[in-house]
Amino acid sequence: MHDTLISRDIIETAKKQGKVKSITVEVGDLGHLPAEELAETLKRMVPWKVRITRKKAKAKCACGYVGEPRIEEHRHGNSVFFCPKCGMVPEITEGMDIILKQVEIE
Repeated sequence: MHDTLISRDIIETAKKQGKVKSITVEVGDLGHLPAEELAETLKRMVPWKVRITRKKAKAKCACGYVGEPRIEEHRHGNSVFFCPKCGMVPEITEGMDIILKQVEIE
């Protein structure tokens, strides 16, 4: 259900630009939806070309580590990740968003 709601929001935002030909959506590694799931939903809902780009997750841990977290599981609304250095749960600083990056119009 979240995939449909997020997709509708992206579609409505894109339509405000004019007659849409294609869209590019950036999906964070720890975004609310996995990129593949969002792509499938968008492609079912619109005739446009849909491009999905990846935004790597970035974490900051109390142990001093800064970089990509070790993602053990990422499903619809659920992510399990750890610091690859110490195994604790780090603070995620990037890669949690889903952003409409580009709209190509006719």
